[in-house]
Amino acid sequence: MSRDYVLHNTQAPADLQIDYAGELNPQQLAAVMSPPGPSLIIAGAGSGKTRTLTYRVAFLLEQGIAPERILLLTFTNKAAREMMRRVADLLGTELRALWGGTFHSIGNRMLRQHAALLGFTAFFSILDREDAKDLLTTCIAESKIDTKETRFPKADVLGDIFSMSVNTGKSIAETLGQFYEYFAHLAPEIERVARLYIQRKQAANGMDFDDLLVLWLKLLREHADVRELYQRRFQFILVDEYQDTNSLQSEIIDVLAAGHRNLTVVGDDAQSIYAWRGANFQNILKFPERYQGASVHRIETNYRSTPEILEVANAAIAPNTQQFKKELHAARPSGLKPALIPCNDGSEQAVFICQRVLELRDEGVSMNNIAVLYRSHFHALELQLELTRRNIPFSITSGIRFFEQAHIKDIAAFLRMVSNPKDELAFKRLVRMLPGVGGKAAEKLWDALFASVNRVEVITEMNASPGLQAAVSNPPTPPRPALAVSLARLSNLVPKKAAVAWAQFTATMSQIEAPDVRTKPSQMIALIVLAVYEDYLKEEFPNYRQRLDDVKQLAEFAERFQSLDEFLSQLALMTNVESQESSTAASRDQEQLKLSTVHQAKGLEFDIVFVIMLCDGMFPSGRSSDSVDGEEEERRLFYVAVTRAKNELYLTYPLMRFTPGSTGDVFQQPSRFLGEIPKHLLEEWNLRPHNNSPF
Repeated sequence: MSRDYVLHNTQAPADLQIDYAGELNPQQLAAVMSPPGPSLIIAGAGSGKTRTLTYRVAFLLEQGIAPERILLLTFTNKAAREMMRRVADLLGTELRALWGGTFHSIGNRMLRQHAALLGFTAFFSILDREDAKDLLTTCIAESKIDTKETRFPKADVLGDIFSMSVNTGKSIAETLGQFYEYFAHLAPEIERVARLYIQRKQAANGMDFDDLLVLWLKLLREHADVRELYQRRFQFILVDEYQDTNSLQSEIIDVLAAGHRNLTVVGDDAQSIYAWRGANFQNILKFPERYQGASVHRIETNYRSTPEILEVANAAIAPNTQQFKKELHAARPSGLKPALIPCNDGSEQAVFICQRVLELRDEGVSMNNIAVLYRSHFHALELQLELTRRNIPFSITSGIRFFEQAHIKDIAAFLRMVSNPKDELAFKRLVRMLPGVGGKAAEKLWDALFASVNRVEVITEMNASPGLQAAVSNPPTPPRPALAVSLARLSNLVPKKAAVAWAQFTATMSQIEAPDVRTKPSQMIALIVLAVYEDYLKEEFPNYRQRLDDVKQLAEFAERFQSLDEFLSQLALMTNVESQESSTAASRDQEQLKLSTVHQAKGLEFDIVFVIMLCDGMFPSGRSSDSVDGEEEERRLFYVAVTRAKNELYLTYPLMRFTPGSTGDVFQQPSRFLGEIPKHLLEEWNLRPHNNSPF
């Protein structure tokens, strides 16, 4: 028989220093002063989510809850530090005892205290991505898997497979079937590597980033004394960006909150856009079912955007069936209607954006406050070209510029070798892509190729010249492409591990340097992808589909050039300009137009936003719109894009677009999301060319 005995808090409640009613709107106030128990705060875009969570922490402290009894979980350490700083400013006191940080940092902190229970020491190492890659490479070798017989995923890809598996709570076989179906037949071998990887980490007293969550949950599940210790310790748990939690994170939260159920989660189901990296949308959607009696607060006053932009945002998200219905209301005065701009093609779209950006700058808007958002990186190709041509400075939030990306440079290397068989850098880049070919082997192959190319060129010149032909005792042979001949002669120098891949590489080079193909760079790229490069992408990169889309876009870009040399010249000029700009832009230009994928722009805001390439198959993407869940996530992504805009919003799409494999330009269907917005909410702009002629 047991009896509960309540220990009263000896720390007297602080006098309320904060005028909560004066500093919060009624919806925020209700959420902040919610009574103990489970609470879900649905904070719409621009509604002051961080402010609400900050005041909730301050309110708990002013109610006499000791800082060490509060756990604040966020997705970035920066967010945690910012919230704790704000609370400290509100209360005028330091909060060192409050546990606040990312899931991984809090997991690390707990595991350091109890590592021995899991077979580690308190001084375990944390493997970064490069460490994990090296260890996985070792595990593949130890597993005795014949990577020569079949394309086996490289360490980076394996790491992402294992990560997706643990973060979604799915088996490796299930993960492969859902996300990496092209490796599903290798499930037994991949599972073998996974087991060995776990053993090797344990033996090395090391954990990777996923282990900080996996082993944290294992610790709580399997050790009741530890579980009860932290359940008692953390009287109140608060979670930021709850819509982005995965199954593993959600279960950790549920275990910690199981005793007292004083759990406050804050998020916006309409901004759940990370299913592709394991986030579980059902966590926030089903929260009231999992926590019976939970209070649900909707915060719908938006302080960011004009009423006209919010009307479009509300209309954009309304068709989703899986959501907490809400209606954003503007705190700001009226502004301009969002504009809808159909363009003839991608090039005209780019011209329009550049011209409008320069007009806005003349009107006093800093380019730092203007953003161009898109669904996928390759959608901005024409725009990058036009911005460079006009010398308009820009930065890309989502990463490397188009022509600097590894997969684009790989494809360019194939073409450069056809154009110039003496291109040492291109050759070495290509052969290092083959299994078992490192720096030394690449150098050896290059030396042999260089000699062979020169020898074949001499023979070819002799065959082409009647004067020289007479000096040759044997009858002349028809000229053959120098590169195909030379590569064929190197097969005996290639490492055994690369023999099959070398034969395929040689055949591919022979195909693309054929006289009827080498004048058509777009066709060359298509052949490279079909013959070798798509398989290479699958093996090397977790985001292979995105990279494949980029390569297809490069093939489309190549269609506009009359020759291979002209295409390569433009490619080289663009890459060179970008490389110079990337190193000196910050010093030369205080202002830069922001280019970003919508995913990377989440959480940001801009005075002016352009959302481009709003065509079905592009936004929403063709693959994502195959299912109801996929289409609804794409609609949430569109909603995120729209709600980044504060003052002006421009929605653009091309009417025509060249599609590789087609006979020419193809009509584009405007995004279905545009069709869901009532016409009276948008102002349509009709673009027409300026005629300088006096006739």
